[in-house]
Amino acid sequence: MDFQPTRDQRDLRAGVRELLAGRYGRDALRAAVDGGSAVDRELWRELGAAGFFALRLPEAEGGVGLGLPEAVLVFEEAGRALLPGPLVATHLAAGAVPGAAAGTAVVTAFDLGERGGPLVSYLAEADAVLGAARLPPGEPVRSADPLTPLHRVTGGGPADVSAYRDTGALLTAALQVGSALRTLELAVRYAGEREQFGQPIGAFQAVKHLCAGMLVRAELARTAVYAAAVTAEAAEAADGADGADAADGEAAEVAGEIAAAKLLADEAAVRNARDCLQVHGGMGFTWEADVHLYLKRAWVRAEQWVTAAEAEEALAAELSRTATGGEAR
Repeated sequence: MDFQPTRDQRDLRAGVRELLAGRYGRDALRAAVDGGSAVDRELWRELGAAGFFALRLPEAEGGVGLGLPEAVLVFEEAGRALLPGPLVATHLAAGAVPGAAAGTAVVTAFDLGERGGPLVSYLAEADAVLGAARLPPGEPVRSADPLTPLHRVTGGGPADVSAYRDTGALLTAALQVGSALRTLELAVRYAGEREQFGQPIGAFQAVKHLCAGMLVRAELARTAVYAAAVTAEAAEAADGADGADAADGEAAEVAGEIAAAKLLADEAAVRNARDCLQVHGGMGFTWEADVHLYLKRAWVRAEQWVTAAEAEEALAAELSRTATGGEAR
């Protein structure tokens, strides 16, 4: 079986990268940070027109009709560009919330769990909350990421998003992979430009080891995310064909693979951003450098949909199930 992206998938990824480079390059990123604008409605509509949110919606329903393997490629590029906004929630809401597929509506979700009360990102910018009948009231709370505003909901409980949990975790993992790959690029570029003792700092073994470790983490996470997407897509296509027991086994396997992918992607995004900061030295700690933005976004995403502790428990449960002969096959 060939797990390399097809020509169409590579073209899709290149097209999204080109779109985001033209519409959300570094100048736009810094302008958003300085201006405090977390969601650009015009860009949101452009993403909708390009099929970003309707990517997995069937063609009969006005979507693009592609699958999870294509979706993770697209979200990887969004993570690479550090594109803000509730991308995953709006994508999941396509076909369920009017305007989500076309990008005319911004949809957020209860994907951050409870820490003193349900937290929701982008509540002030959202038109709807996934699974909720209306927008709940909330109080602003301080966020680590300047482009991920948070609110603590003060009225009612969180909407149930369990049906979206695995897919949301996988797409968030793809965002983390894009972030990890981008910070690797930034570190390697800076190591080739910055000179000390008459040579680029990339010539020093300590810096080489940092960059090599970043590459290994990013590629391992990317492989896990791609594999989980393929497994989930195959399981969805075969859903119900082999009976209830087989379906339960497939679901457990998919949940385990997605948990592993999220765990690896979160680690890659956070640790690569830290190592990128280390390569940049004192410059990496300044507000003008972009490194801190990748680190802060990685911290927030690591708490979305599936946390590290939850992923470890899910992965342990799946390993235990297969070790005790609980496989469906």
